[in-house]
Amino acid sequence: MSTRIPSVLHTWATSMPACRSGLSASPSPISRLTRPSFKPLSLLQASSPRPRYFTSPSPLSARRASTMAPTTDSRLIVLSGPSGVGKSTLIKKLFAEYPGAFSFSVSHTTRKPRDGEENGVAYHFVTRDDFLDLVGRGGFIEWTEYNGNCYGTSVKAVEDCLQDPKAKCLLDIESEGVRSLKKLPQLEPLLVFIAPPSVEDLKKRLSGRGTETEESMQSRLNIAFKEIDYAKTGAFHLTVVNDNVDRAYGVLKGIVAEGKGEGDQFPEVL
Repeated sequence: MSTRIPSVLHTWATSMPACRSGLSASPSPISRLTRPSFKPLSLLQASSPRPRYFTSPSPLSARRASTMAPTTDSRLIVLSGPSGVGKSTLIKKLFAEYPGAFSFSVSHTTRKPRDGEENGVAYHFVTRDDFLDLVGRGGFIEWTEYNGNCYGTSVKAVEDCLQDPKAKCLLDIESEGVRSLKKLPQLEPLLVFIAPPSVEDLKKRLSGRGTETEESMQSRLNIAFKEIDYAKTGAFHLTVVNDNVDRAYGVLKGIVAEGKGEGDQFPEVL
């Protein structure tokens, strides 16, 4: 299958610093697409009616937002939230309770695997050179640099994720990736922000990993503040507050598996 993605992404991808490498991205198939189609992901349009979204909340109402959702018939579901908020735990619970109902788009990253992470399952772990080569070939729908490492969602990963017409495709991406996807409205994803109940709670979770230095902890928190500020603008359709994993999972599965279309209020303390 040929790689063809909307030309708007070509402008974005080639204007970004290539993970501070100085890479000058070469022309790719995305620069030659002139009409607003997304043929590699045509399964989205073929198997699902157009989602009917409610209006996203304004910046002034964002703290009270996300109690109502768009209809949840989109086959592409995006989960985003600060590092350490518990996205992976919630995704694992979904897969355990609903085998076959969801598929997961495995992202690429240049960071080193953590204990227990399997290549091709948690991430596609690649070298920086290999990652940048794929950037230059127009192989990513979105990519960004986060805390010194590159992360990206490849065209092929999403194609693979959508092969089963009965399964919904889950993406776990950072807020920069969400910004990029919002430039591609034909994908019509359902955007869900996973929020911590407080900054102190997030600090405890990051510290509990046992993998963070004081410097890396502060770096992750600085990025988290930016992600939370972006969520406050009403960029997401729904919020799930992970104050208790079982309660938060109940809200999330209500959204993505049961079509309830209701989320949590954005925490006032954030």
